[in-house]
Amino acid sequence: MSTPILQLQDIEFAIGTQQLFQGVNLSVLPFTRLCIVGRNGSGKSTLMKMIAGLVEQDSGDIFVQTGTNIAYMPQEPIFPKKQTAYEYVLSQENVDGYQADKALDALGISGKKDLDTLSGGEARRVSLAYAMASEPDVLMLDEPTNHLDVETIEWLEKNLVNFQGALIIISHDRTFLANVTNQTFWLDQGIVRTLNKGYGHFEEWAEHIIEEEMKTRAKMEKLIAQETQWSRGGISARRKRNQGRLKRLYDLRNKRSQQLTRLKMARLENEIGEVSSRAIIEAKDISKTYGDRCIIEKFSTQIMRGDRIGIIGPNGSGKTTLLRMLIGEERPDSGKIKIGKTLEPLYLDQNRKTLDMKKTLWETLCPQGGDHISVQGKQRHVVGYLKEFMFKPEQARSPVSTLSGGERNRLLLALSMATSSNFMILDEPTNDLDMDTLDRLQDMLSEYQGTILLVSHDRSFLDNVVTSTIVMEGGGKLQEYAGGYQDYLRQSKNKINAQQKPLKNKEKQRAKAEAARRANMPKERPKKLSFKHEFALKELPKKMAGLDVKIQKIEQALSDPDLYLRDSIKAETLAHDLESFRSEKERLENEWLEVELLREEIEGM
Repeated sequence: MSTPILQLQDIEFAIGTQQLFQGVNLSVLPFTRLCIVGRNGSGKSTLMKMIAGLVEQDSGDIFVQTGTNIAYMPQEPIFPKKQTAYEYVLSQENVDGYQADKALDALGISGKKDLDTLSGGEARRVSLAYAMASEPDVLMLDEPTNHLDVETIEWLEKNLVNFQGALIIISHDRTFLANVTNQTFWLDQGIVRTLNKGYGHFEEWAEHIIEEEMKTRAKMEKLIAQETQWSRGGISARRKRNQGRLKRLYDLRNKRSQQLTRLKMARLENEIGEVSSRAIIEAKDISKTYGDRCIIEKFSTQIMRGDRIGIIGPNGSGKTTLLRMLIGEERPDSGKIKIGKTLEPLYLDQNRKTLDMKKTLWETLCPQGGDHISVQGKQRHVVGYLKEFMFKPEQARSPVSTLSGGERNRLLLALSMATSSNFMILDEPTNDLDMDTLDRLQDMLSEYQGTILLVSHDRSFLDNVVTSTIVMEGGGKLQEYAGGYQDYLRQSKNKINAQQKPLKNKEKQRAKAEAARRANMPKERPKKLSFKHEFALKELPKKMAGLDVKIQKIEQALSDPDLYLRDSIKAETLAHDLESFRSEKERLENEWLEVELLREEIEGM
């Protein structure tokens, strides 16, 4: 059995009279992929800061194996003044110029970039480069996907899956956590629970725990049972709500798919006029160019009442520009856009609204007085409405200044959703929202009767909300696909596979260049293998043997000539898995060879 490189024993921590958590026990092995989950304020970031040595626990012990390198990326990094990205990454101990360049290049950031001029996405990339450059044994990331585009998130997923150290991650991105983690650490009302499976299994596990606790607490005072159900209903009710929500969403997607089919037929006939009188936005052959760069070229679409349109693409690809053109805030260089005259738009952007810190939550929602608020045409009592956004009744009369950052996001969401509108525009609404707030936002959007335009990098959120997805595919080309992000991937699979081949060649060329550069760099060789290298020599052969078994099984299945006739989708999936396993085996073989050569060199010294 592997030896832990990091251990927490009986950790306790309190803020004032509030016990944040107690009895925290955690063992981290070299290849642990751990996510820490829990509501805002449960202590996730505090626990991570303790491991990083930035916060001291009230009691208990933290043991770190000698020689273990721990890297930590905070949720809100503070950059030094008057430094470039390269200088910042290079400022760490045990990081040389090659490592700094490699980390920044992998994340698409110029080392000459001034830290004072970084956008939100660029700042996140620099922070990741800083954390990953030292090739740590334990990598801790607090909300790493915030402000990143889908392309970068998927790059990060791939690199974290192949990362040779241990991972500890806090994130609201459910798809990201499900793809990366193999262990889940749940902080809930001061109690700590561990699931030895990734986040993909968390909700079913948590629901079972809550149901069992509710049966026990039902024997107690009724008020206590009700309070428990309210405070943790976000998990226990989520799957039941999802069933109804997704059924309605699938019905809407089917309608949107039919609309897109009719629209394509109209284009073929060169008659993109009135496909439907329900159209609220019509764009015909719109184009937009900045300097010599074309970001949108002859794009056409019709958006009907009740549609929920997602827009995705890399940072800087023009998503917000397209959004602004479709709602009339920016003109296209060519083409035409018609916008309905009866629209009541609502722009939901967490960065564009401000709250009066001196007002109470009640006064914020009822500025004219009274105790009721109109929500999408229905009168709601302010306390009941706040409870839907996970506020306790006694918080209604508290000033906004007493709220945490996550609670303020929930209040902004409650305020926005109560505003009368029939057309909602959401530009990156999921940044900095916890999972419970995200789930409530999805519920509200499911009930919303108007039209939605959404820019987001959160794949799970897109899958749960939109009826079709407009993809910025580069070179000014835009394409609309019926359904959410996963539907887009399925529909564009052939194109993606074609695009991956030159990318692999490019990666091989880059790897060769980096290897040559490293070989020419004078670097003192270690006198003995590190723990990580010793562990790799022991574990990599086991992983390669496991891949050999999988490869052999798939090859045997694909040798059946009738498989393609019986189940072409299964055959295609198996072929894709075979290629993936072979690539992974090749990577592991190269890694093992590199460590083995290092071992031989050290023993020959």
